[in-house]
Amino acid sequence: MKLKDWSAEERPREKLLLRGAKVLSNAELLAIFISSGTAGTNAVDAAQELLSSAGGRLTELCTRTPKELTRQRSVGPARAVAIAAALELGRRYLAEAAMRKPTVNGPEDVVDMMLPILKGLDHEECWALYLNRANVVTGREKLTSGTQDCTLIEPKQVVRRALDERAKAVILVHNHPSGSPLPGEADIKATRQLQLALKAFDIKLFDHVIIADGCWYSFQDERICKSE
Repeated sequence: MKLKDWSAEERPREKLLLRGAKVLSNAELLAIFISSGTAGTNAVDAAQELLSSAGGRLTELCTRTPKELTRQRSVGPARAVAIAAALELGRRYLAEAAMRKPTVNGPEDVVDMMLPILKGLDHEECWALYLNRANVVTGREKLTSGTQDCTLIEPKQVVRRALDERAKAVILVHNHPSGSPLPGEADIKATRQLQLALKAFDIKLFDHVIIADGCWYSFQDERICKSE
């Protein structure tokens, strides 16, 4: 059935205007960007097909490029760009919200802060958090992106920024797209190198947290925990 044949209060756009975005399903929200379907399907059906191709998960959909989105019928380049932009805005909102209370008392706080940025990525990113004496995050910096491991970080870069921030501690954070949060030899080596470099300036390496799909590992606690 075409959307124009639906009652006004059930069409995604009208429903959003009448009742707010929160009452719409993921498929209905995506349908607003898709706008129209193909022969025999409407925009909501097309959106549901797109979601199903991602296992029903928005986190999986977030990893797709506009070109990959266009492989789904009813999703042309313009619609794919709009969907990708909307998903990225959502990711950035969560990352921004996580920094509103940037005090770190343990690895759980680090995961809460960084999971919106690193979850669902198909490549590895390495970040540094800079803390003051009260364990408040005063700065956050992406060190590397798209690398195979964390060994490409430059300790001098981290030390320099830590000194600029007058940081008393640093936390290293990176993701493992493989799904396993266990550190490899390269991760252990990079952690030791950074720890020694910071120690020379009386700055503490507070922790190194590895985030994977649904779990994380803390060098400080030497344990694996579920993140969701």
